[in-house]
Amino acid sequence: MFYLIKEQLQEVDITELKNANAQYVAVLTPQEWAEKKDFFDLGIDIDPQQDEIYTTKAVVNFDSLTGSFYIPDRNNVTENYYMFSFVLDEKGIIFIDNSGRAQKMIKRIYKAKKWRMPSLERFIYDFLEQIIYRDLQLFEKYELELNEIEDKILEDAESVDLSRITDIRNDIRELRAHYEQLTDFGQELEENENEFFQEENLRYFRLFLNRMDRLRDTAHSLHDFTMQVRDLQHTQLDIKQNHIMALLTVITTIFMPLTLIVGWYGMNFKYMPELEWKASYPIVIGICVLIVVASLIFFKKKKWL
Repeated sequence: MFYLIKEQLQEVDITELKNANAQYVAVLTPQEWAEKKDFFDLGIDIDPQQDEIYTTKAVVNFDSLTGSFYIPDRNNVTENYYMFSFVLDEKGIIFIDNSGRAQKMIKRIYKAKKWRMPSLERFIYDFLEQIIYRDLQLFEKYELELNEIEDKILEDAESVDLSRITDIRNDIRELRAHYEQLTDFGQELEENENEFFQEENLRYFRLFLNRMDRLRDTAHSLHDFTMQVRDLQHTQLDIKQNHIMALLTVITTIFMPLTLIVGWYGMNFKYMPELEWKASYPIVIGICVLIVVASLIFFKKKKWL
């Protein structure tokens, strides 16, 4: 697919790129790139690799800028990735993609964007925005999930499964690494070492870098939130265990004097005059009840129960 960058992307045939007075965008498969790369007359020192893409990066060559995109799938951040490479110079940008992801993103721009001052820099800005356009909503979704988990922990910490917190934290860690790569990518473009971009249009890359700063800060805050929720569960479990220990301590304290009485009168000494009294048994029972009631009142006042 081939497009000219005008007020909006204009789909054209490859033959129209040569004499056009506008910069272009092209999307080719690796096979098409191998067949047609000479047509674009790009000064490429090393051909972009399609089977060894593990990062998002931009590499400055003598007369071109090459690189790759390694984009986590927002629906499955730690498992699925979209990978494709690109080549650009002052005339335009070519995406070399076998997955169809680059074409899908460009289609969105084609349908939704119309520019007052069209330029390659503006297109690249909008393309980079397509990579992160849903991330704030994704973070809001994570935050709502964490709030719900936090509420459940406060209700019953033992019934909460922390595996979802681990999944969210892994997703955020993966996105933070992705943002670092996009930041390096944007800085490489802003540096404009080969002067492919107009000086007044470098502001688009600065705008993108500002977006990346905000997203990194949000990701960092959410990562901290996952740690706080995990710590909250441990704290709630500790509180519950401490309450159980306090209850056991109270029960033990109440029964200690009763145990003493039982042990004392269990000796059945012959010369214990109260053993001969008819009222001894109910008196001992009354004393035991009094000890229990007095202990409970005392612990209640001390707020140990």
